[in-house]
Amino acid sequence: MISEPIFEHYLKLLMEGDRPQCRAIVEDLLRADVEVKDLYGNLFQASLYKVGELWERNIISVATEHLATSITESLLSLVYPRIFAAHHIGKKAVIACVANEFHQIGGKMVADIFELHGWDGYFLGANTPPDELMGLIDNKKPDLVGLSLAISVNFDNLLKVVEMVRTTFHDLPILVGGQAFRWGGADQVLKYKEVAYLSSLRDLEGVIRDHSD
Repeated sequence: MISEPIFEHYLKLLMEGDRPQCRAIVEDLLRADVEVKDLYGNLFQASLYKVGELWERNIISVATEHLATSITESLLSLVYPRIFAAHHIGKKAVIACVANEFHQIGGKMVADIFELHGWDGYFLGANTPPDELMGLIDNKKPDLVGLSLAISVNFDNLLKVVEMVRTTFHDLPILVGGQAFRWGGADQVLKYKEVAYLSSLRDLEGVIRDHSD
C-alpha cells in the first residue's frame, strides 16, 4: 500500500516537474514489490486526478498539467517488464479514448492491467475515430471493449460510440470510465445493456476475473 506521505511527496514533485525524483519514488516502490494495481490506482491515477482538479480550479497552469501528464506517461515504462511477463490466456480487450479526447493515460493503464492478467490489451490511444474503433473490433473480435473519458464536454461522443458498438456488436461487454464521471453521467451509459461503469482501476480486476473464464 502506498502511504499518504509518499503520495503527497510524489504529488509535490510531480507538480514541480521533477521527473528524476518521481522516477526514483516509483523505482523504490517497485523494488518494494508494490502491486501494479496499487501503483497505477493510488499513485498515478490519484495524482493525475488531483492535478486535473487543480487545473480546473485555475490553481495550476495548463503547462503544469501537461508536464505532470508527460512525466506520468514516461513512468509507465518502468512497470512494463512486470506487466508483459504475464502468461497470456487468449482473451482480448480493445481500449480506446473517444473522439476529441486527448487524455490517454487512463486508457493506457486499463490496457496494461488487462495485460497483467494475461489478456491481449489493444490500446488505440487518444482521439479514436468511431469508424476506426468499429473496424478494429470487427478485426480483433475482442471479449470486451473499454472506453475512456476524461473531459465531460466529450460525453456526447462517448454515447455515440456506445450506441454504435451496441447496435453492431449486440452482446459485446463495454466498460466505461475516466475522470469525467466524477461529476456524474454514469446513468446515461448504464441504460445500455452489457455496459459497466468503473469508478476506479481497483474495480477493473473484478471485471477481468468475471470475464476470464
